[in-house]
Amino acid sequence: MKYKRGLDKEHIAPWERAFEKVISPIEVFIHRQTTSGILLMLCAVIALFIANSSLAHHYHDFLNLYFTIGLEDFKLSKTLHHWINDGLMTIFFLAVGLELKRELLVGELANVKQAMLPIIAAVGGMVVPALIYISINPSGHTLDGWGIPMATDIAFALGALALLGNRVPKSLLMFLVALAIVDDLGAVIVIAIFYTDNLNIMALWLAGFSILLLVGLNLGGVRQLMPYILIGIILWIAMLNSGIHATLAGVILAFTIPMKPKYDPKRFLYQIQEGVENIKSAFKKDENIILNDALRSRVQALGTGFNLVQAPAQILENKLHLSTSYLVIPIFALANAGVPIDFANIGDVLTHPVAMGIGLGLVFGKLIGIAGFTWAAVKLGVSELPKGLNMTHIIGVSFMGGIGFTMSIFIAELGFVNYPKELLMAKTGILFASLTAGIIGFTWLYLATKNQLSSSDEQALSPKESHH
Repeated sequence: MKYKRGLDKEHIAPWERAFEKVISPIEVFIHRQTTSGILLMLCAVIALFIANSSLAHHYHDFLNLYFTIGLEDFKLSKTLHHWINDGLMTIFFLAVGLELKRELLVGELANVKQAMLPIIAAVGGMVVPALIYISINPSGHTLDGWGIPMATDIAFALGALALLGNRVPKSLLMFLVALAIVDDLGAVIVIAIFYTDNLNIMALWLAGFSILLLVGLNLGGVRQLMPYILIGIILWIAMLNSGIHATLAGVILAFTIPMKPKYDPKRFLYQIQEGVENIKSAFKKDENIILNDALRSRVQALGTGFNLVQAPAQILENKLHLSTSYLVIPIFALANAGVPIDFANIGDVLTHPVAMGIGLGLVFGKLIGIAGFTWAAVKLGVSELPKGLNMTHIIGVSFMGGIGFTMSIFIAELGFVNYPKELLMAKTGILFASLTAGIIGFTWLYLATKNQLSSSDEQALSPKESHH
């Protein structure tokens, strides 16, 4: 039959290869985060260039433009910068929440024994940097920046790690992913508890009612995404006016969206077989899918069926990865990484208590916290290193964990919202510390894996080959 010709390898089109390409969710996650990390670096460089050029005035004026949505009696009016940080970043936090939920239920953090080491490492990587910052800024309004060096930017860190290619063991990538996800959870908790304004009780009541509705939808077996999204928007508006940061609405919404589909494997297989037979029958009448309505409708039905057997949370996470990785985070970088750098007085800037606390916290605090807590956990027998890893790998990843960028800048915006000078010092410290940590981590792992590759190559040679 004619349709068999499409199975020949020389006739396989890109869309046909998609049916054969099977990749796990974590592989998709790592690929998109590494690509996002490279794009993020580019946007950060562009923002820095603009902020230190003759365009700086136009850059800040543009970000301070007011944008209003709503009706006459109910409207939200905020600067473009606020819309990015309070609105777009809610989508980012929704994606983070979905990743957290998946990892806790079925991923790297689902097995307590397996998750113990990255959890311990992440806790160390949050506590030690915060303590270093507090030791340098023990009082006053500069103390409000203590949460800044706690964060790790997963996209940047994975992007830097991906540059090493096959030199890096896959287990090291998985360790970094699990560590960074726990780190994100810690940052969310810190923002929720410590970086809140005066509370609006009425708005909190509305937020609480919205959460109850979302939980009710979940327990009631609702698997369509739209009701969750609509109530999630109401939750975001309530949180925006409550005093608790609005982006946390994204995390709360994520944890209420069902991770379990209504899925009957036997019925699904039967329907797939029946659907394929219907497509074959319609195909015989006319091969042109544009002209053949029966063929097109049966193909669409098959696609709809595939979507319905997936968990709503998985579907939404997959859709959000593209928008957050390639749109939301780059826009955030363009809007927040534009830091004017006074190179003539850079020494004074980097020795400012805020910049110094962040710099030492991200570079050395992450190293001591992640590597130190990991070493202690292994020595005490609480956990063990993943197969193929040693403390040399962990030290390299500890430096990579010092790349704070996205979440660090976000917390800086919250902590120093009323202190522009300290905010500038914080952002400068974040940029220099993240760059330093990334370069040291990359160099360390490059040299470490190079030596290991050389050793393994020598061991692979047989006596006969060595003699020749």
